[in-house]
Amino acid sequence: MGNDVLEVDGAELYYEVRGRGPALLMISGAGGDAGYYTDVARALADAFTVITYDRRGNSRSTGRSADPMDLAQQASDARALIEGPAGGRALVFGNSGGAIIGLTLAALHPDVMAGLIAHEPPAVNVLPDGDPARAFFVDMTALYAEGGAPAAGRRFAETTRGEGTYRWPGDLWKRFLGNQDHLFGAEWPGFAAFRPDEAALRAVPFPVVLGAGAEDRGTYYARPSIEIACRIGAPWAEFPGIHMEFLRNPAVFAAALRVLATQLSCREGRVPAEWS
Repeated sequence: MGNDVLEVDGAELYYEVRGRGPALLMISGAGGDAGYYTDVARALADAFTVITYDRRGNSRSTGRSADPMDLAQQASDARALIEGPAGGRALVFGNSGGAIIGLTLAALHPDVMAGLIAHEPPAVNVLPDGDPARAFFVDMTALYAEGGAPAAGRRFAETTRGEGTYRWPGDLWKRFLGNQDHLFGAEWPGFAAFRPDEAALRAVPFPVVLGAGAEDRGTYYARPSIEIACRIGAPWAEFPGIHMEFLRNPAVFAAALRVLATQLSCREGRVPAEWS
């Protein structure tokens, strides 16, 4: 494993590279930390060049700002990592807010992508009018204004199935706590306002797969994946476990991701050089 820093517009992005083979960029959601995917990246490093990174303003990256997060800028950061460490073209996996960024990247920069796997994007604006889940981000914003990051963080964990049933790595947890004000103060509005560019996503020249965990059926952050898949005519896949199964049971999650990522990377009978 190697790590480095990539200079982008207004920030330095900390990133890690593991393995060899087709490039796989993994984008994290709330907390924006590469450490979410450490064990999965290790498991996939025998088949993929896996790039993980701390998103702008989070953990070991710079660029924190009080201004609301710009999803287009997040997509530009991801593009820079693909053009740099990933070698110019990559399959992209994103979970939660990282899936929202992945969908934005696909709509704005399809030329650098080989495929997209969007796992549980909490795009509540695609849910039907009147659906109570559409108020989630607004309610959390109000809670943050009243009680700060500790209150918002506790409530966020309570709404996420499986949280509290396993332990986070200590270093990741410490960095996440340091990112909470940035999450709820600066990043939240961008995630709350997100609406997928359906026309652009239908037109991309690579496969897009939406997905959600088997234990998350019915949740506000899993249901949008089905709605988006239907709207853009993309396949949908069920993953094992919960929203953060890559932390709770990384071996199981990596096995599922390996199959899907390999299928997307090896269309029309093409296989990686390691198998040729």
